[in-house]
Amino acid sequence: MKQLTFYKYQGTGNDFIMVDNRSLFFQKNDAATIAFLCDRRFGIGGDGLILLENDATADFKMVYYNADGNESTMCGNGGRCIVSFAHFLGIFSKDTTFNAIDGLHHATINKEGVVALQMIDVLKDTIKKDSNYTFLFTGSPHHVELVNDVKNFNVFENGKNIRYSDQYKPGGTNVNFVEQLSNDSFKIRTYERGVEDETLSCGTGATAVALAMNSLGKTAVNKITIQVEGGEVQVSFDQNDEKYYNVMLTGAAQQVFKGTILIP
Repeated sequence: MKQLTFYKYQGTGNDFIMVDNRSLFFQKNDAATIAFLCDRRFGIGGDGLILLENDATADFKMVYYNADGNESTMCGNGGRCIVSFAHFLGIFSKDTTFNAIDGLHHATINKEGVVALQMIDVLKDTIKKDSNYTFLFTGSPHHVELVNDVKNFNVFENGKNIRYSDQYKPGGTNVNFVEQLSNDSFKIRTYERGVEDETLSCGTGATAVALAMNSLGKTAVNKITIQVEGGEVQVSFDQNDEKYYNVMLTGAAQQVFKGTILIP
């Protein structure tokens, strides 16, 4: 057994175990240990685990694992949290760039701990619009569906059914249920693959909802407030006929605690 030092971070209730892996000591292909660490009863507890590593072309690298222990696609709230973690470690002061599985990201952090994270561009011809849902990729795949009374909607059962449906095999998808509150505000609840449950917030999901609602003509503004179960984030963007670009996900990210745990 060896002792692991970790930090716990949360962004609008989406919580992550953070590990400074710049010395590359962490056993990265050990899905069972990562799942154990993310377990809320027997481990630390978290929606995912994130390694911060050195990078040859940017300030640092983000390696993200879902709570099931498997490396996954981009996590927007995890991206905001690792920016806060890198700032805490003294890697940068106000502005930073880092590499993730979907490429290079730019970000800033202010004195209040609010992180603005640039997400990937989304080509408009890649957004699939069906009669009752929209599907797009914002660093992770997202099914976006408008519903009435999202507060009382059965997110777990409906989200699970869509996540495992034939149309999204073999990899599955994240599922967002959306209710419009105003011209520039939407409330969402998200079922996340890998966590296999509803989470209090999903950054790539909030981004997907904002772009999907604009694409559907539900809103004409380019700065949208997304209310999630754990608070709220803002998504802003520019666009032309071809794509959405300068897509920014903005919200607070906070360190909750630091600890140690024994792992194999």
